[in-house]
Amino acid sequence: MIQQASSVVKDLPQALSPTQDASLPQALTEAVRSAFSDPKIQEDALSALRAAATPDPPSRLDILNNYMWVFVISFAVTLIATPIMRSLAVKNGVIDRPSEARKIHRQPIAYLGGAACFVGMMAGIFYSYLAILQPSLMSFHPSKFYEAEQMHLPVPPAILIGMTVIMLTGLIDDVVGLDPRLKISGQLFAAAALAIDQVGANVARGVLAPIGKLFGNEALTWHIPLPIGSGSLEVDLIYWAGTLIIGIFVLGACNASNLIDGLDGLLTGVTGIASAGLLIIALGLAVVDDGPRDGQRIILCLALFGACLGFLPHNFNPATIFQGDCGSLLLGFTTISIVLMLGDTGKTQLVTAGLIIYAIPLIDTSLAIVRRKMAGKKLSDADADHLHHMLKRALGVKGAALTLYAIGTGFATLGVALSLGRARVVYVLAFMFASFIGVTAIKIARKKQIEEAAAAYDKPAIPAPASGASPAKSA
Repeated sequence: MIQQASSVVKDLPQALSPTQDASLPQALTEAVRSAFSDPKIQEDALSALRAAATPDPPSRLDILNNYMWVFVISFAVTLIATPIMRSLAVKNGVIDRPSEARKIHRQPIAYLGGAACFVGMMAGIFYSYLAILQPSLMSFHPSKFYEAEQMHLPVPPAILIGMTVIMLTGLIDDVVGLDPRLKISGQLFAAAALAIDQVGANVARGVLAPIGKLFGNEALTWHIPLPIGSGSLEVDLIYWAGTLIIGIFVLGACNASNLIDGLDGLLTGVTGIASAGLLIIALGLAVVDDGPRDGQRIILCLALFGACLGFLPHNFNPATIFQGDCGSLLLGFTTISIVLMLGDTGKTQLVTAGLIIYAIPLIDTSLAIVRRKMAGKKLSDADADHLHHMLKRALGVKGAALTLYAIGTGFATLGVALSLGRARVVYVLAFMFASFIGVTAIKIARKKQIEEAAAAYDKPAIPAPASGASPAKSA
């Protein structure tokens, strides 16, 4: 009997699929019970066999290794496409002329860098589509969230549509100029595509569901009878709250990315660092098999990371090409799409972690709003008091960019730590970090006003002349 049990044990790895729970085959169970008469020994033997049969979950590095071709293709295509786009931009006059004092460059620089990043990201994502049809091209991580025929869910078409619309909106603005209202319309169209395809629609579930549970309606859905017929209208509060959040996040991220794109290599490097932090969280979710979007998040992170690293050598100081609006809007949209996808299974805290990872553009935009309100300016008025402008005046272009890279790495570390469960500590550190940056930036931006106010306060009051006395004449 023991020999029979041993023979079945040899076949055990083939009897269990990678995603199956370690339930022992019936033949092995019967063989063990026949071999040992003591029930305790039987259970100990079966427990040991179950432990041996349980496959070790793949590590982050194992899963990353499976998807690395997405990164390689995005990197290589962007690296090669960038000089081609630069040549096209120069031939067609799509260049940035340094006509404003706040611009750091003193010679015309080509735009259309964002188009190269778009081509690179799409190439990596398209390869993942081919790998779904031809599994030999790339190994997906084991998951219980397979589609029919054991296929992974591809990157949602809504994200690809949104990326295309966003890129074309920025491209038209770079080439011929575009009314700001039309630019916002393009961003809202991309946000609507995400909402229709349920990308980010569950982002509010982690906050609203517990509230609904208190009132006996955890799903927060209501069926309102229609006045005509016997049907009813379903109202899903979580979905509509998520849709509102999607619109706000897309508009905020696109314009925040656009605002910090004022220094050679800054937006590209900061986005690359953020995508690396988001990738670590996405890999952690894939390890625990969080949901059907695990593979999608990893593919998008790798495509974005590869495109940023492929473009950075051309964009770092001294830059030979800029992202342009097509690039800044595209990177902002892709990043925030990944952040929204982190909340697909209702883990709202992970969305907060993603926002912390991408904190630099968000902080800079918030400071710009506060600064212009304090100065009585319009929100659309440009100025030279962004974080990168301040650092550039003190450290130079490269020093400012590298400093913001370091700050971005710090925020990315905090975001990853939050995903690991260190919530209170991370919230406190992130708040202190952001507050220090905010107060320092506002103080520097208002330095002149502060000095004038201090001088007026310290200036001694001049006594008024006595009644009836004539003022002294000057010599």
